Amino acid sequence: MLIIDKEFQKLIPPLLPEEIEVLKNSIKKEGIREALLTWNDILIDGHNRFDIAKKLNLPYKIEKLQFENRTEAILWMIDNQLGRRNISNYDRTRLALKYEELIKPKALERQKGGQGGGLLQQKSAKAIETRKEVSKIAKVSHDTVSKVKFIEKHANEEQKEKLSRQTDSINKVYNEVKKRIIESSENTVTKIPEGAYNLIYADPPWKYNFSQTIERSIETNYNTMSLDQIKNMEIPTEQNAILLLWATAPKLKEAIEVMDFWGFEYKTCAVWDKEIIGMGYWFRGQHELLLVGTKGKVHPPKEKDRISSVLKYRRTKHSKKPEELYDLIENMYPDGKYLELFARNKRKNWTSWGNEV
Repeated sequence: MLIIDKEFQKLIPPLLPEEIEVLKNSIKKEGIREALLTWNDILIDGHNRFDIAKKLNLPYKIEKLQFENRTEAILWMIDNQLGRRNISNYDRTRLALKYEELIKPKALERQKGGQGGGLLQQKSAKAIETRKEVSKIAKVSHDTVSKVKFIEKHANEEQKEKLSRQTDSINKVYNEVKKRIIESSENTVTKIPEGAYNLIYADPPWKYNFSQTIERSIETNYNTMSLDQIKNMEIPTEQNAILLLWATAPKLKEAIEVMDFWGFEYKTCAVWDKEIIGMGYWFRGQHELLLVGTKGKVHPPKEKDRISSVLKYRRTKHSKKPEELYDLIENMYPDGKYLELFARNKRKNWTSWGNEV
């Protein structure tokens, strides 16, 4: 009995209605001449012929292929589909991106040879880990690769289907989705907790106005706020309080302005060395700043609890700050009434506020 695997099936770009009709008429006249290909009884090639055979109650042959694991079977399918001439640029790029994801070092170490030839025999993990190589595989521009990445992450299924059927263009869907995301980023977040806190830890979602590429658009990762929106927040602090405020290098001036509006006086800062180089227009960024401000009468940490101004922690997810900071803060300020603004997770002994909590 043939198994239809949903993940495998998604790798098959849909035929256009007229193509389905041509195939159906051909099968009516000549039957299903080519065998359906399977791996472990999972159909990996011939989905459209199989559907037509069921509807017309026609016989078909099965040929079993051997792969060492599921990843190899998927890579063979991608290689096979990329050999088609009539698939859309969207599907070609989508498949190339999936190929890139699977062929990375860990998957490649387990791979010992190709059944499908073509890409499987030609590409290495090192060779296709770049957008340039993905664009070569997909036969599209670098910009198209970026737009399809964006669409895969944010578009709905109806929009993706229109791209597969070539009834909408990549540019049109990209612009529609980007507009929706930017408009939604203007929405305000939930009400700030009531009470009074003497230690505020904040990582504002700064809005950038100079992004020249899709991948650098912050709204593709989370909702942002304008400088005025951040400045005009009412921060529930005690009379004497400390503010630890994250800022990227381009937002340093705005961060100090926010600190002043919130009623804190800038004191100093620490540097987070992310240990991974990123993007940038002047320098390729590898650090962020953690500003320290105070209001009222506040003493610095005890000498034994003072840490280095350079924090070395390897960057993980986009914009995610080091988890180790919570322990350091609690050790430096053990009597703190802690409030984290724009938090991503809840933490014991802290009040956490933000859209992602």
